[in-house]
Formats: sequence, structure tokens, C-alpha cells
Amino acid sequence: MKQFHDMGLDDRLLKAIARLSWKEPTLIQEKAIPLILEGKDVLARARTGSGKTGAFCLPTLQRILNIKASAREQAIRALILAPSKELCHQIYTNFQQLATFCTRDVKVIDISAQNDLNSAKSLLNEKPDVVVSTPTRILAHLTGKSLDLKESLELLIIDEADLVFSFGFEDDLKMLIGHLPRMYQAVLASATLTEDVINLKKLVLNNPVVLKLQEPLIPPSCQLTHYVIRSEEEEKFVLIYALFKLNLVRGKSLIFVNNVDRSYKLKLYLEQFGIKACVLNSELPQMSRWHTVQQFNIGVYNIIIASDDRHLNEKNPETVVKTESTAEPGPSQSKRRRDKESGVSRGIDFQYVSNVINFDFPVDSASYLHRVGRTARGNNQGAALSFASMKESELLQEVEATLQELSGETLTLKPFNFKMEEVEGFRYRAKDAWKAVTRIAVREARLKEIRLEIMNSQKLKEFFESNPKEMQALRHDKALRTVKQQPHLKHVPDYIVPTTLKQLSRGRWVKNVASASSGFIPFPQKAKKKRGKMGKGKKQKSDPLMSLKFGGLNKKKKRKTSD
Repeated sequence: MKQFHDMGLDDRLLKAIARLSWKEPTLIQEKAIPLILEGKDVLARARTGSGKTGAFCLPTLQRILNIKASAREQAIRALILAPSKELCHQIYTNFQQLATFCTRDVKVIDISAQNDLNSAKSLLNEKPDVVVSTPTRILAHLTGKSLDLKESLELLIIDEADLVFSFGFEDDLKMLIGHLPRMYQAVLASATLTEDVINLKKLVLNNPVVLKLQEPLIPPSCQLTHYVIRSEEEEKFVLIYALFKLNLVRGKSLIFVNNVDRSYKLKLYLEQFGIKACVLNSELPQMSRWHTVQQFNIGVYNIIIASDDRHLNEKNPETVVKTESTAEPGPSQSKRRRDKESGVSRGIDFQYVSNVINFDFPVDSASYLHRVGRTARGNNQGAALSFASMKESELLQEVEATLQELSGETLTLKPFNFKMEEVEGFRYRAKDAWKAVTRIAVREARLKEIRLEIMNSQKLKEFFESNPKEMQALRHDKALRTVKQQPHLKHVPDYIVPTTLKQLSRGRWVKNVASASSGFIPFPQKAKKKRGKMGKGKKQKSDPLMSLKFGGLNKKKKRKTSD
């Protein structure tokens, strides 16, 4: 196996790799980096969390350093395209980390966040070496004559190429290619080789090397465990409450729902029980989304409720209205401003996610794969738990069939060892708390969050840096408190704790729970009593009545003899 120091990388890059604690290259990095350094066009297919970003960041930086060594004039040499602003920011961050020790020689900018073309234009006028952007944003500068790549561009990279088409960028890409030079190196990275990717391959690649890595597109069952709980709508909120309050969920968790209102409703519901959670969706400001992901990655927050509404609406628009788990669309719903270049379930590198919970079951197998792809990244362990109703049985079968096809092994969603009768005591509390979260409460929560976002603006950044205590008031997982608070709900009384847990409170199961740092902890099963045949002597000896009887007779005999 090739190591990083065997690939001809600059010492400054190797130093940055060591600082990031990358011990050895992943499979995609081992295969792709030498090919890109040789100047070949590459079409790479690799699963989520396999290190695709590092596979094209390192050779891009090495190429820029080689150009600088030859004393060529400053110009934009590489263009990195990604479908969402979140992914662009993540790629930009990776470039910054790998270029830590060569910042004087390499300049990278991300223009996807610049809503104002003039502010981005000033950055482009400095002619950075690498530009990261969405197709729409870079095309706006090309058509506006504020950017010219005809003479300088040498490398084009499109990350998550299959998503680029699903986000509706195909027309932008076709126009963008007309602004590029006739000869350039191109790299496409994609989790799946769909027909759209094949069409894109014909547009931008020239006799490419296709990397179909000999690894499953999803982590093996020993790394990622899939659970399912068959439950209807009313049972979902009972289960999610019980799971967290009984400490059956360990580690950082991502909870997926199918629309924005649903995410706020679940947050308001959980906060009544003292369970802190953040909301992440396409309607939040971009800086807020970045800050939430960053704080989650460094361990400030442990639970994020993410709405997969953008992917849902594009794949199946009617599902938003017909599904029971979605809120009724009101007249103001169509007026909401959503970031068209936002993505939650795909591309974002949520670090050290132990659990993915599908509170709302995804609309297809592709959505399921993208969601569970947020955990078990690299060599880390992970678990996914899905709530599925009877109406979603066909979707469940579709997901299981896809898992078996992609993994190459018999993969099924294991039934989670969880009996509803054992948590029946939680139902009346959960029912009242869920009803308390009305549409008015959700609307007020959204308005309150907007006010907080205004306070958390970039212009006030310097103020908060000098006043850290004020920043504590802007935590994303802070309770919105638009629902009447009942402090007693934050505590679980002993009489509603399942008897199974009480009986085994001193047993081996609790020791296993205490040692578990991540994952889902199923309910323990009651141990069956073994009944064996006993002799008459043993039966009389173990009978307390018989022992009392014979004990009394023996005492009488002793008294008579003593008389």
C-alpha cells in the first residue's frame, strides 16, 4: 500500500497531513492522487466518508506549488464545483487545513457564500489560485465579465457530480463549459455512477480513468448497524422521548425529518423534557448553518434535527401533502425563502456521529443511504434507527433490497428490542407535550429564531469575540420556550421506568450500558428461569413450612426429655 510520502507530495503538505492525524491514505486517495498528479482525467466513484475530498485537494495543492516553483504569473488555475454552499464551505476548509504550511504560496477562496457579486468580484480580482463555488455562482461572474478562465484554468473538479444534476445545475454546467479553455484536466467525484453522471462525463472528461473501487458503497454490517422500529405516528414521539430519557441513545445523534416545520415541532417537543437539540434546514441563514455544523463537530451540541425537505420536494412533490408526518401546508408556506443551494443529508461532513435516527422514514432508498452516510465515516462505528409505519412497508423492503445489492451481503434492518408496553407510562406525558406544540407555537419559535439570527450577524462578530459571555446567549440548542414549560417533565419518576430495567439495574446489562460510549442500547430481555427436577429431600428442605413444622416438633421432644 502506498503511503503519502511515496506519492511525491511536498514536505509542507506532508506536515499538514501529519497535523490532521491522517495515518495512511484511504483507498480512493491511494488510487486517485497519483493519477491526478500525472495529469489524467479521472471519474472516481467512492462511498460517503471514504476521503474523496482529500483525494482531490492534495494533488490540486501540489500542482499549484509546482506552478509557483516555475515562477509563472499569478492566475486562477483550479476551479472546484459543488452542489451546495455547505459542501463548498467544507471543501474550502479542507483546502485551508492542508495548505496550513504554504499559505504564502497558495490562495484559496470560496465565493459560494458571497451573495453580493461586487464583494466576490474584489476577491476574484486578486487572482487566487483555487476558486470553490457552486455552478450558479461562478456562472454569474463568467457571464457578468468579472471573471475570465479561458487562458488560465488548468484543473476542473466537480464534487458530488450525481447531485449536481439533481440540484438542477445541468443548464448552468453546459453554459459554464463554454467559458472554459479547450484543454484542461477534469476530475469528477461521485457516490454513484448514474445516467446523469455519464452525460456529464461526456461533456467535461477526455478519455478518463474510471475508478470503481473494490469496496461496498455502504459500510459493512460490522461497522454500521441498521435498526428499525415498526411504529405509527402517535408512537414515534413516545419512543423518541423514552430513548433519550432512559439513556438508550449514546453519543452524538442526527435526527432526520421530512420538512422544516416538523423539525421545529420536534425541537419544541423535546425541550419540554429538557432534551437540547439544534435545528438545521434550508431556510436558515448560511452563516447559521455553518456555525451549527461547526459547533456540532467540536462537541458543543449533541443532537441536530435536520430536515431533508429539499431532496423530498424534488423527488416527490406530492409526498409533502399526503404524508401524515408532514405539517399541513398553509398559504404562507410557498412564500418562504429557501436557499436553493443548500443541502443537509448529503455532502456535509458531520464528524463523529454515532447515531442517525430517521424520525420520518425517507421517501426512497437513495435518501436513506444519504442520511445514514452521515455516520460510520472512515473507520468509525455507527448505527441507524428508523421509525417505519405499516404504510411504509414497501419503502422498507426497497431499502433492504438496496442495502443487500450495494453491500454484497445479506443486510436487513434489525428489529430494535423495544416493547411499547414497557414504555406505556411515558405515553400520557408524551401525548400532552406533543399536543402543546401547535402551529402557532411553531410559528412563534421560527420568529424567535430569526431574532436570534439577527443578533448573531457577522457585523457583530467582533463584539462577541470581546464579550464571550454574550455569545453564550446565542447557542443554537437553547430552548425557544414558546410552549408552556412544565419543569416536572424533565425528570423521569421511578414508577414509569420499565420493570425490565429495574430488575436488571444491578446486573450485567447496566455494566454494558455504562461502558457504552456510543450507539443504541436495546432493552434487555428477561432471563428465563430454568426449572429442573428436584428430589423429595431437596423439596422438603427448601419448604419453609416443613422446616417450621419439624422444628416445632423437635422442640417439644426436647422439652419432654428434659422434664
